[in-house]
Amino acid sequence: MLHKIRVEGKSGDLDKEDQLAWAMAKLARQAVDFKVDVDVLDMVKNRLIDNAAIALAAANELPVMVARSKALASEGTGLSTIYGFDIGRGFAPEKAAFANAVAVRYLDQDDTYLAAEYSHPDDNISPLLAIAQNKNISGADLIRGIVVAYEIHVALVGTGNGTGISLHKHKVDHMTHIAAASAAGIGAMLALTEDQIYNSINFAVHNSVSSRQSRKGKIGAQKEFVPGFSAEISMDSVNSAMYGLLGPNPIYEGVDSLIAQFLDGPNAEYIVELGPTDSGSLRNIMKTYPKEHSFEYQGQAIIDLALDIRPQIESNGGIQNIEKIVLKTSHHTHNVIGTGANDPEKSDLSSPRGTLDHSIMFAIGRALESGEWHHEKSYLGITDNKPLAHLVRRIETTLDEKWEHRYHSTDPKEQAFGGDITVYFKDGSKITGEKAVANAHVYGDNPWGRNEYIKKFDSLTNDKITSGERTRFLESVGRLEELTGPELRNLTLSMSGIKSVDSEISGVYSN
Repeated sequence: MLHKIRVEGKSGDLDKEDQLAWAMAKLARQAVDFKVDVDVLDMVKNRLIDNAAIALAAANELPVMVARSKALASEGTGLSTIYGFDIGRGFAPEKAAFANAVAVRYLDQDDTYLAAEYSHPDDNISPLLAIAQNKNISGADLIRGIVVAYEIHVALVGTGNGTGISLHKHKVDHMTHIAAASAAGIGAMLALTEDQIYNSINFAVHNSVSSRQSRKGKIGAQKEFVPGFSAEISMDSVNSAMYGLLGPNPIYEGVDSLIAQFLDGPNAEYIVELGPTDSGSLRNIMKTYPKEHSFEYQGQAIIDLALDIRPQIESNGGIQNIEKIVLKTSHHTHNVIGTGANDPEKSDLSSPRGTLDHSIMFAIGRALESGEWHHEKSYLGITDNKPLAHLVRRIETTLDEKWEHRYHSTDPKEQAFGGDITVYFKDGSKITGEKAVANAHVYGDNPWGRNEYIKKFDSLTNDKITSGERTRFLESVGRLEELTGPELRNLTLSMSGIKSVDSEISGVYSN
């Protein structure tokens, strides 16, 4: 169903039933009667495996340790588990969700969906999982919540044909869409009333508007903390609504609210496509795609392409014989993570990881120089790597209308996030190559199924968990729909060698 959005002419002249938040609440409430398709259930399980893998791989990174330290004081006050800790330890749900969401986001290797807005829909999983564990509900309820959260998140980002709400156009961070989707997903999981879910969404959206400065300059921990803050906001929002409190409304269409004051203004018109399909199921999760590489999604196909052409470069004298490299690509890749961003930090190897994993110049250079992409090694030991620094400065990006058109195509078989590369050598020769979508994409060279998700899981965790932990976790995920109550605690894992923040530093959560 297409929901058309308009801003109020004056405060109070828009009926609740005409508001986007109400339409989303209605969908979330009705989801208790929707079927879950077999492939949708399988994808939910894949994403739980994926989240655990990347969270454990990032467990000892400083921002993740800081986020986790916030939860320690809450131990014993709830039943929610934290990636890396023994599943017998229970924490307050909002603190566990914060720690887990930050861990999942840190490597920038979580799932993605791109349309009018950018998104990582699995940001919704951490708050839903924490609440499910704390409330001792069923795996089937958790599945419903995750499916609804994905459905609404993808709908807000856009499903083609002019649908979706762009936040980045107005430099508003995509946390706003995460919070709305999480609130709706939690409401669906707990089978709340339409009014409760409606007020949850209103609270969540209002409290999650922030700027995109977190993605400029020397990108710091705010980028990784976004899903953690969103998790807390959505959980608090639902809690307030469950007690009958009213959220700010209408949150999208109000004269002083999101669209009128932060986005396209009082004359704006948006369309959001909300499910279910004609068969009575929610399938937007199937439109989302995994990340094989720990890098911004627009770099996935380009990293694959760089690795594809590397043998030709090696046979032509190697990277030292390269005069320059030109990548023709979409507006986003050029202007956000390419040279069109006019952001010198993106070509500076001393920049933090959060900046380099949003630099396509670094991605191309590092893939060509090393011949691989690794979630840790690709970012280590590079500060004094002069050949790499020299190469990165010789990479430029340009906007190409072909790739821009394909980026915004509403035909999934035409939509693309790649580009074409021309490598110019000092001897006057050149080579070219192009790749439209990443290998792991549904239309890529190697579309991912369960085996690929488990392979990624193993590559990220094989030195961190025991074989017994691996077996317990994967078997639990495999029978997710059958799990009840305390069994949901099996959906995280403990790992060896997990670290804590510097004990000599006393933060505000320290005793």
